[in-house]
Amino acid sequence: MLENTLWRQYNGDNSFREKLAEFYVMNVNEFIDNDKILYGVMKSKLTKKELKLFAMISANLDENEIMKVFSLDKEGLDKAKFKLYKKFKQDKTRLTFRASTQES
Repeated sequence: MLENTLWRQYNGDNSFREKLAEFYVMNVNEFIDNDKILYGVMKSKLTKKELKLFAMISANLDENEIMKVFSLDKEGLDKAKFKLYKKFKQDKTRLTFRASTQES
């Protein structure tokens, strides 16, 4: 499941649930319980570039390598990170990850 995802290109396992929990300071159980659905929601809320950036940051890749992949300078990378984290902090993004927002 989810073996050929953008996330798995940079991370050895499907740890996006744990990374989201760290970022939002929430319990892992508060998120949608199906990894495939949760990843789909994450893909729908982030652009491909933002998802790739999140995966690379979560994999603790060197900033120089990330800048090289995205053809950015330090300032451009900082702006991309700011935009990503700003989107994550929006209620409309955060609330879509919660299990309580899914229809049973």
